[in-house]
Amino acid sequence: MVAGTLGPIASAFSILALVEPWRQHLLPGSDIRKAVFIGDPPWLLAINSVQLVIAVVANLFLLLNMTKRVHFSIAQPITIVGWYVSSILLIVLCATASGPLLVEPENEYVWSQAFYYGLFAAVIYFIVSSLMVVTVWGARAGHYPAEFELTMSQRTLMLQTILFLMYLLLGALAFSHIEDWLYLDAVYWADITLFTVGFGDISLKTKLGRGLMIPYALIGITTLGLVIGSIRSLMLDRGKSRLDARMLEKKRRRFVRRAMRSNKECSLEPVTKNEADDDPEPKSRDLSQNLAQAELNRRHTEFHSMRKIQNQASKRRRWMALGISTGSWAVLWLVGAKVFQECEAPYQGWSYFDGIYFSFQAMATVGYGDLTPVSNSAKSFFVFWSLLALPTLTVLISNAGDTIVKGIRDATVLLGNITILPGERGYKMDIKHFLSRLSLGVLFSEDTIEELPPGFLGAARPRPEENNEDEEESIGDQSHSEAGFSNGLSKLHGSKAKPRQPKKKGTEVSDGQGIPKELPKTRAEYHLMLIDEISRVSKHLQHSPPRKYTYREWAWYLRLIGEDESNATTHGKPRSKKPPSTDGGNKPLQPVDQSPHASSVAGNQQRRREQQQQQQDWPKWSWVGHRSPLMDTRSEAEWILDKLSQKLRQELHAAAGEGAGAGADPDPVEGNDDPECRPVAWFIK
Repeated sequence: MVAGTLGPIASAFSILALVEPWRQHLLPGSDIRKAVFIGDPPWLLAINSVQLVIAVVANLFLLLNMTKRVHFSIAQPITIVGWYVSSILLIVLCATASGPLLVEPENEYVWSQAFYYGLFAAVIYFIVSSLMVVTVWGARAGHYPAEFELTMSQRTLMLQTILFLMYLLLGALAFSHIEDWLYLDAVYWADITLFTVGFGDISLKTKLGRGLMIPYALIGITTLGLVIGSIRSLMLDRGKSRLDARMLEKKRRRFVRRAMRSNKECSLEPVTKNEADDDPEPKSRDLSQNLAQAELNRRHTEFHSMRKIQNQASKRRRWMALGISTGSWAVLWLVGAKVFQECEAPYQGWSYFDGIYFSFQAMATVGYGDLTPVSNSAKSFFVFWSLLALPTLTVLISNAGDTIVKGIRDATVLLGNITILPGERGYKMDIKHFLSRLSLGVLFSEDTIEELPPGFLGAARPRPEENNEDEEESIGDQSHSEAGFSNGLSKLHGSKAKPRQPKKKGTEVSDGQGIPKELPKTRAEYHLMLIDEISRVSKHLQHSPPRKYTYREWAWYLRLIGEDESNATTHGKPRSKKPPSTDGGNKPLQPVDQSPHASSVAGNQQRRREQQQQQQDWPKWSWVGHRSPLMDTRSEAEWILDKLSQKLRQELHAAAGEGAGAGADPDPVEGNDDPECRPVAWFIK
């Protein structure tokens, strides 16, 4: 992404370094804008032209690599070598121009803007090619794949940058002829115009130029907005995913280590038979039911622990992103101010405060025009600096919107709820919520604040001890409440529904929280339910921000693909670090044919034996372990949709393979209470 953005900029600067001579004759006390150019020697023009051709070829291969026209192993060496050669040639030319090419007396000769553009291009070429060397080394070392799966915005970013730079340079060429400007001065004018700074130090005089400026500015500003929007989205999305994954893993490891050192280690271990015997439930309950209920409660607690880890990691990531973007913006501001001060001090006597003032109004696109650059070095540096400063400021504003602005907005809404604009929860609930937030949960716990609508609607609702809804119901989407979960079953088995039992107090997770008691009895009904859930989850992919499912929803979807949350067979104790892999890493497990449907009793028995054998080899997982679906880089909806699709494909493949046995009476999806008749749990990471 960096190479695709800065590479075309460096090539554009290489072009600008070739359009004008590198030296100017300036008499003491005269206006620098009237300095006379001194022609460059032919060998300098030849070498400069050669490096430009090499740089353009390197950019072309980088573009072909991004569009998958040329293989990574071919394009990357050509791009790296080409940019290194261009950088070395430009550095040699700049060193020669600042040494042997200087004419006495030195105080009467200055370097032109073309010289500085060549210097900037050399620096950019060297930095970007060095970064690409690191990329190639990382691909060779196996830290990431050599072939990058780029999104459409990533692939088009380089093309957008090239189009914008071409538009800027060609527009500057046209206006330089219309207004009789020097070409590099026209480039400076086009830059401050398209970036909406508008200092006014260079302005249009002709009617033709003023008339053409309107469409030129409209198209250019729109194009610049698209480029900056692409850079912003790529930096935010790419940085968000990487920082989230890194911080989530660190938080998870810290949580597991802390749990192992404390007495909470037992809560991370699957419930065994001995632990089930100590369950304080009535002795009349069957031992297997006690075991299943205890494991379900433990997994419920484990799931919410992982949710807290996710929230903490996400919050820290947002503030860290704000800190990084603020630091980058401050560096560009303060360092840029120092550069402008040094460039303008010999001509206008700028102080460092003048540089800070000028840099800030330029970054904020205020453009008063009371301080403007006149030196060749300051003008050329401003073009380069503005291409970096404005996207950085845009990213800073976006990160501030996720942290500071969001906090101010939430505080404003909360203040309005407890004063003159009560919310839907009612005045009392808003007061409790405010005191809970103010005391960090000491006065009122968030779990004890029942959200009731105001008026008779709230009074008509049952009290907490009579409420049979799960505590997650207000957090998750109502479309997946009890009606949502049993939607598929109601279509298949009719509209009859079993009466729900009142929910007991405490943290115990009831096994009747909207999750169907059993799966469909026939393969056809099971397939219909899978299709119904795939259709529902597909709609969740469009949610922004990405949808987060409740524990009940996760338990239901896992049960659909064969994973029973109340069965500890495939549940394991999490580790603080990923275990060393002997099979090439954490590769996805390939699902086997574990469908409970069969055409014969012999087939059922053979399948059960195979399942029991493979079940012992399958990796055990935990909600706070590295195999947890909440640790996946994909969104939760993408993960669930992928697993449901795999399950449906597996079921249809098994049904198609049975052939002549399709007319036989299929066995139920989920058997009786016999553990051997239950679907074998499987998990794919």
